[in-house]
Amino acid sequence: MIGRQVLLVNRPFTLEELYDFMKENWNAEEAGEFVIGRPTAASIEEYILLPATARFMTIVYPRTAGGLFSKENKVILATADTPSGAFEGLAQTIPTGNIFVGIAQMTSLSSSEKERRGPAEDVLQRYTAYMKELLAKAGYLKLEK
Repeated sequence: MIGRQVLLVNRPFTLEELYDFMKENWNAEEAGEFVIGRPTAASIEEYILLPATARFMTIVYPRTAGGLFSKENKVILATADTPSGAFEGLAQTIPTGNIFVGIAQMTSLSSSEKERRGPAEDVLQRYTAYMKELLAKAGYLKLEK
C-alpha cells in the first residue's frame, strides 16, 4: 500500500521503547532528527515524527500483537500530513461557489497528491529500509518463513 509500510518484529514495543531504540541506533546526521508528537492537533495519539516534505511527514509507531486487527507485533511507518498540509487539505474542501476557484483548488490538491505519491513516498521507502536494517541488526526483525 502506498503511504504505509509494516515491519513485523519478534517482540512488542511501546512507543517509548521504540523511541529509545531509535535514539540508540538511528544516525541522525544521515537519516535526520525525530521527535515524539502528534502530526496535527486533531491526531488521536502520538507517534514518532520524521520529516519528509513540506506538506508531509513520516510517522512511526508500534502495534502489539493481540486483538482483532493486530495478529503480530509490528512497527509501522506511514505518510501523514504536516500541520500546514492538513490545514491546506481542509481549506481545499471549503465550497466557494466560484468555478475558477474550484479549478485552482483541484490543481493544488492534485499537486499535493503527486507530492504524497512521489517525494513523500520515496522518503517513506528510505526510512522503511533504514528501520528494517536497524531492527535486523538488533535481532528484532521477524524472520520470513
